[in-house]
Amino acid sequence: MRIHAHSMIYVFGLGMVMSGCQPSDSSQMQDASSLAYNCRAIPACDAKAPDPGAFRPFQNRKPSGNAWHRGHDQYFKQGDDQWIIGKFNYGNLLARKDLQGEEVDIYLLRGCGDTWEKLGTGVTTHGGGATIEGIPDDGGRVYFQIPVDKQLDVGRHRVHLVVAGDHTTTEMFIEVMPAGVPLFVSDVDGTLTTSELAELGSTITGATPDANDGAAEALKGLVSKGYRPVYLTARPELSVQRTRDFVEERAFPDGRIETSLASLLGLTGSKAAAYKSDALNRLVDKGFEIAYAFGNTDTDAQAYENAGIPTESRYFFKYNDKKFGGQRIESYRELNNFASLDGVCE
Repeated sequence: MRIHAHSMIYVFGLGMVMSGCQPSDSSQMQDASSLAYNCRAIPACDAKAPDPGAFRPFQNRKPSGNAWHRGHDQYFKQGDDQWIIGKFNYGNLLARKDLQGEEVDIYLLRGCGDTWEKLGTGVTTHGGGATIEGIPDDGGRVYFQIPVDKQLDVGRHRVHLVVAGDHTTTEMFIEVMPAGVPLFVSDVDGTLTTSELAELGSTITGATPDANDGAAEALKGLVSKGYRPVYLTARPELSVQRTRDFVEERAFPDGRIETSLASLLGLTGSKAAAYKSDALNRLVDKGFEIAYAFGNTDTDAQAYENAGIPTESRYFFKYNDKKFGGQRIESYRELNNFASLDGVCE
């Protein structure tokens, strides 16, 4: 297994930390900072939800049906503007109506501690606003920029969003990282689940799909060495929570969940490739390095090529990428050596 260039930087930084030497310049201090962040355990972030207080009346007529709210996980570098973004609508699986012009209270579990703080209140949009963090304003959105005096420090943070009128909720996670923290990306359906359509059947029954043998252990091996996961799926936006449940229940490491903005069936073909390419390139544009990638289809292969992920770092589960190149694996047990990677966390 090759050692990435950033791994050599971490080795240097680790040596300085262990020897008690002080870095000679700011870049070396940054390397040591990223090493310290990479190698600490991911917090559980499982505190009981906050008390939302009293109901406040809706300003307009509330849409009928069940709540289908969802939040959008984010990874930010230190110094980035920090946004909390949610979508709020009601109805059923086939038809939903956006909640517009209504207040949503925003609570923060800073650093995944045990004390919630109220950051403020957002108002759901009517549509037609700006696109922020790749998410266009199609109505029913909350875009809340965290004020400078309340900005999140390096670490993982949980956000709880509560509709003031009926206390229906959704959640999201934000992670703020120092420079130098590498990521890896993985598709979900057919790559981590046992088949491309496993989620479709499980949605009907309410069950959680099974995971491919050894997949969770392989990705945990990467996390143990300092890499942070992005679960990038062309599933529809409605599937955020089910995807998060899959990650948790099948013992995958916590990370950023990113779904497409499709309304019901998700994206396929060229649309899926374009969506994934755009999502990865936004991370690259922020300065993140995507060190490894996992997939199982030509759309994954196209997206990883478009994002400039090194060919030798692309792994495809039971799929041959004849167009761009990459490594086919028959079992995630072939990747047990991820747990013995040198140079990141020892």
